Amino acid sequence: MPELDYFVPTLAGVGLLLVLATAVLLAFRVPSGFSPALAIFRGAVQLAAVSFVLSGIITSPGWVALALLVMFAVAAVSATRRVGWSWPHLGLVGGSMAAGVGATLLIIFGSGAIEFSPRYALAIGGIVIGNAMTVAVLAGRRFAETVHDHWDEVEGWLALGASPRRATLDLARRSVRSALIPATDQTKTTGLVTLPGAFVGAIFGGISPLEAGRFQIVVLAAIMAAGAVTAVLVVAQLAPVRQLPALPR
Repeated sequence: MPELDYFVPTLAGVGLLLVLATAVLLAFRVPSGFSPALAIFRGAVQLAAVSFVLSGIITSPGWVALALLVMFAVAAVSATRRVGWSWPHLGLVGGSMAAGVGATLLIIFGSGAIEFSPRYALAIGGIVIGNAMTVAVLAGRRFAETVHDHWDEVEGWLALGASPRRATLDLARRSVRSALIPATDQTKTTGLVTLPGAFVGAIFGGISPLEAGRFQIVVLAAIMAAGAVTAVLVVAQLAPVRQLPALPR
């Protein structure tokens, strides 16, 4: 079978990359040095399962909607754990992500920028949900770390009679900006430093480079929009603090 011709080289390549990453981290005594290797192993298993499942549901609107809901639920729970697990935090993070993802997808498909079909909804929905999760984590963690680093400043504002929201307003704005830096840099360097996966995948799928470029710029704009909404809502809800918040682990 042709597929088997690539199976052994793929395992060898991935295995060597995992050994390299793990060896470097362990040599530098980084905590949880095996985490990247375990993440790749878990990701491979999940991708295999998802690939098998999606091959049978990708044209079904109902099943695609269910798949997106499952993706969103996992993303919201994962992001909340990184920010600091609690049920209120789950509602805060999940609600912020839902607003960012929902508004973005509504604009994309409502404007006709991308055809509304199960296939495209699954592809773009998955990309936007994944990036919203990343931004939510970065925004929440960065805000907590920034408040810790500038707690004397926050206490000074509170002592002068400022509201908890005003006392952390500048820190909140900086945290949002920091959370969006990876997505911003990725967008600015697209085509110069990197060729995004959606662009390359579209070309490999037989789409012309021009059409692939059009699809990719919509995806990048969607990532930025969903990230901006998610980051602002997460930080705005975390910002009113009266006491030093716990640092996320």
